[in-house]
Amino acid sequence: MTGFRVERFAFSRDAAKTWGQVDPAHMNWPVVYVLDSGATRGRRSAAVYVGETRSAATRVRQHLSSPSKRGAGLDTVRVVIDDSFNTSVCLDLESHLIRWIDGDGRFSLLNSNGGIVDADYYDRERYRESFREIFEELRREGIFSRSIPEIENSDLFKLSPYKALTEDQAVAVDQIVEDLLNDRLDARPMEHPLRVVEGHPGTGKTVVAIYIMKLLADIRASTDLSDVNPDTMFADLFTAENRDALAGLRMGLVVPQQSLRLSIKRVFARTRGLSADMVLTPFEVATTPEPFDLLLVDEAHRLSQRANQSSGPMNKKFIDINVTLFGEDDYSKTHLNWILARSRNQILFLDADQTVRPADLPPEVTKQLVADSRRHHRHYPLHSQMRVIGGQDYITFARRLTRGEIGLDDNFSFPEYDLRVFDDVGAMRDAIFARDDEEGLARLVAGYAWEWASRKDASTHDIELDGVKMTWNRTIKDWISSPGSLSEVGSIHTVQGYDLNYAGVIIGPDLRFDPETRSVYVDRDAYKDARGKENNKMLKRVYSDEEITTYISNIYAVLLTRGIRGTYVYVCDPELREYVRHVFARTVALVEH
Repeated sequence: MTGFRVERFAFSRDAAKTWGQVDPAHMNWPVVYVLDSGATRGRRSAAVYVGETRSAATRVRQHLSSPSKRGAGLDTVRVVIDDSFNTSVCLDLESHLIRWIDGDGRFSLLNSNGGIVDADYYDRERYRESFREIFEELRREGIFSRSIPEIENSDLFKLSPYKALTEDQAVAVDQIVEDLLNDRLDARPMEHPLRVVEGHPGTGKTVVAIYIMKLLADIRASTDLSDVNPDTMFADLFTAENRDALAGLRMGLVVPQQSLRLSIKRVFARTRGLSADMVLTPFEVATTPEPFDLLLVDEAHRLSQRANQSSGPMNKKFIDINVTLFGEDDYSKTHLNWILARSRNQILFLDADQTVRPADLPPEVTKQLVADSRRHHRHYPLHSQMRVIGGQDYITFARRLTRGEIGLDDNFSFPEYDLRVFDDVGAMRDAIFARDDEEGLARLVAGYAWEWASRKDASTHDIELDGVKMTWNRTIKDWISSPGSLSEVGSIHTVQGYDLNYAGVIIGPDLRFDPETRSVYVDRDAYKDARGKENNKMLKRVYSDEEITTYISNIYAVLLTRGIRGTYVYVCDPELREYVRHVFARTVALVEH
């Protein structure tokens, strides 16, 4: 593999013509190029466009005819050329540069979301090593302001609408958009069945939701269809007919969880074609004057049924909304009913096994939604594990572990996944600190088995184990990226929906193990989330210990599946600790500790 070079010329017809005549490769060789403005002058509001082509000089002249490019203030072309490049390499490099530029957040990215699939090709890993060298060269020229690890650990990168999709994600996106267009978006409410995207942790449900929002926005705004790269997967969706069908489309993304919602708002605020006000709470959906043509609902299993709200005013607001929408305060109505009443089309992204509170949509409701979507051929499953290096086997393992379902003779294998159990919480905390120094984005998390005393008194601590004093997260808004988060302990409400490189999970005394029956059970007194175990007086629903055990098991399964590279575990209950230690001893992990 020969070395790459970056050639530069002015974004003008004369410069493009002259450059094209210098070398035959400038007219007939696969390359990646960057159009930018102000990179070397450090203007943060400047625009950038990234593309790949077999004829760079011709493609640049086409861009010069594009109104969107001419009006963006672009003034420089940078072409990455390597004698060993082929089209597959260039598509991959283009995808990487787009994601890194978007995650860096320095410039406004002009690219539409035509679709890049994370495809394999000959010698891919070797080529990707050279991508990092190309990145550093472009960083020296001002295209990037941060390092690759800093970019890839940021929410802007992890929640970017420019992700390279797995094959099943790409299939789901293509089918969803095709079905939406075929089903007529302007049809009356309830004429079409609910569409459900179902996937376990790490399969990228949030990624797909954001991706679809951006793709629809780009199709709707595609005034210059000749500017669409025909090599991208969704290029066929960019037609005048589809653009007209989406004209005036009023769409939104509903995110029940506050922390995740705020992170997505930041991404939408800086993404061309999207805006922060597209990211909504169920209450905002219900009270917005104009109905929606399309609502996507992320983490739909966390929508709430009629239950005690977080405050008196919120309880009154729930009543008022029910009366406005349904004529009475019908206790059977949920956030999902609000969404159905206020939108013509819906796409729900869910995982029934991630319900963590009695107030969430009941599992029987989410399972029925999945069954109905399958019956109407509007079910889109996601299987490929994106988050955890341990793969789908580890997700299954984590869920079975927290339910006490792993037998004495069961064996699991997680090549290259760093899985450890600790007898001392201080040692685990030190290990998490070390991983954060090495990789970044390593955090301690725990079940809600300690009171949040520091919320009212910042001078006190919340958790004390093995002589180590710790505090809960001091903010619920974007806790993972907040200052001081490394020395704090996050709860389920701050990490669900997020990725970490390493998670140090404290399984509190709320989850226990009975060695006689070989089953897990709940200690209600040790579980400190009042709303996580309270009965529902309105629905006259009393939750059994078995039901609360399921919610707590789900919480710990979510916590155990946050770590991309590894998960460290400390267990408070002695019997459960022995069970976990025995299970881990039978787990074949190839990482040397």
